Amino acid sequence: VLDLYSKKIIGYSFSRSMTTELVLDALNNATSVQQPLPGLILHTDLGSQYTSEDFSQALKEQEIIPSFSRKGCPYDNACIESFHAILKKEEVH
Repeated sequence: VLDLYSKKIIGYSFSRSMTTELVLDALNNATSVQQPLPGLILHTDLGSQYTSEDFSQALKEQEIIPSFSRKGCPYDNACIESFHAILKKEEVH
């Protein structure tokens, strides 16, 4: 989870596969530390893990408003896409 204001990673979770449980862990990691106020907007792409019922329910419970990138438009999520590219280059490959 990237805070677009400070450009800091505020929540994370690692796995070899992208699952709903993985993003729920990252969300819980971020919210337990940051304790956001109701109405926070969380922007993600349209991946199945972010559009899942479990993730939607977790956002509702924490009063977080979901925001989604347009289909096929990676520029809507450019900040995190750039971070992931650097992470993969420096730590994975």
